Amino acid sequence: MLSERLKSRLVKDRPMTSITLRIPVDVVESMKAIAPQRGFTGYQTLLKLYLSDGLRKDEALFMPAPTARLLEVLKKHGVPQEVLDDAARELRAA
Repeated sequence: MLSERLKSRLVKDRPMTSITLRIPVDVVESMKAIAPQRGFTGYQTLLKLYLSDGLRKDEALFMPAPTARLLEVLKKHGVPQEVLDDAARELRAA
């Protein structure tokens, strides 16, 4: 089941904004060299990929999924850890 946040990211016509970043020239040159090897025509798309990957990792770390929050609440209510572990394994397998 996809979270609402992830579903909103899959929409093609999302509102966009422009930003300015100061990035060392050698980093940009490296991205320009790597982008075609990753299948991208330009380095900006590669940069967006790097931002998305990092953001997803941090969201998973700092913004627990509803399932994780539910397991925490169930634990507080006395559900045995073994049952919670089994449920978590079952959800990961789904």
